[in-house]
Amino acid sequence: MIQGGAHARATGLPTALPTLGWRRGNARTKMKTRITTFTVALWVGIIASSTFAMAQAAVAPPSHPVRKGPNWVCVNEKAPWQPRDSQGEFIYKDQLWILGGWDTPKTPNLLDVWKSSDGKQWIRTVEIAPWGQSDLPVSLAFKSRMWIMGGRKVPGTECSNKVWSSTDGAEWTLVTPNAGWSPRLSPGFVVFKDRMWVLGGTADFYQNDDRTLMNDVWSSADGKEWNLEVANAGWSKRAHAQAVVFDRKMWIMGGGSRAPQPIPTNDVWCSEDGVNWKEVTNAAPWKPRLWFSSVVYRDRMWVLGGWAKEGNFGDVWYSKDGRTWTELKSDVIWTKRHEHSAFVFKDKIWVAAGAAEPRYALNSEVWSLEIPRNWFEDQ
Repeated sequence: MIQGGAHARATGLPTALPTLGWRRGNARTKMKTRITTFTVALWVGIIASSTFAMAQAAVAPPSHPVRKGPNWVCVNEKAPWQPRDSQGEFIYKDQLWILGGWDTPKTPNLLDVWKSSDGKQWIRTVEIAPWGQSDLPVSLAFKSRMWIMGGRKVPGTECSNKVWSSTDGAEWTLVTPNAGWSPRLSPGFVVFKDRMWVLGGTADFYQNDDRTLMNDVWSSADGKEWNLEVANAGWSKRAHAQAVVFDRKMWIMGGGSRAPQPIPTNDVWCSEDGVNWKEVTNAAPWKPRLWFSSVVYRDRMWVLGGWAKEGNFGDVWYSKDGRTWTELKSDVIWTKRHEHSAFVFKDKIWVAAGAAEPRYALNSEVWSLEIPRNWFEDQ
């Protein structure tokens, strides 16, 4: 028998079940009376079950920790650079940098470079850089230089394995026209142990399969000579993932396959050497996703936004170990989006650009979030 009354009282739901009125008439047989009685019991059972289910749904706690956080601040509603997504980004010489990116499937990818010391005022260092490919590239700051490599040329599917570097964002040097790794877009990338690392990716934006997706890991100390650290890492072949360095390890999370059918993941892996990988969790509490952003801030890894078949995400998560994640809820935050830039700069998290709601509209917004240093101590 279902006992739903006490639970319903705790939730403020009605504790009394509806009364059913029945006109039994002049029953001719015991069988007919029994059937009527059974019918009443069945209806009462269904109503009790429904009431209990409603009560459960009303009080069911989230399956993961959730914490109310500070509000995001819109630093710039419309920066002077063209709205875009899938651009390169990094912090270099104490400034925010935006490089290239995607405009539409039928127009050439952007090749401009912009910098800002505050997110409000932006300076363009070059209008048309010589790279050619800038949709979903690798972009890093390393050894007093900025680097951009790989990526896709739009329209079309042509990918690159060229490596370019610059000291000022205006003059660019082709370090190598053919890195050791194959042409690709949207790999994971980090600077780790005084080397640049490239992890996975895909050779074809429009067709992701075992032939085009990758899970190889490469590293370089100078951008010219590249070492294959492992041809098949422990994590599955993927693109559109995120990689960070945290707790003296490399981490890769999420990503997957975009086409012909989106198959996103939410697993988390780490490695101390880039060769041996450990699965920390095969299913983080944030939904599987592609095209999200990730940073390390306040001694935690962060996941921000992204996309899956159901649409854009606008959620924010953090973790100290890659296994247990807390969702940060803010009353004021950027609209749901994917392929936005994320930075840690001047003791804040920054989000810029991306394809946002409604209808995946490209934007040139700049947002920031500051969390007090002692905020986590109150948990």
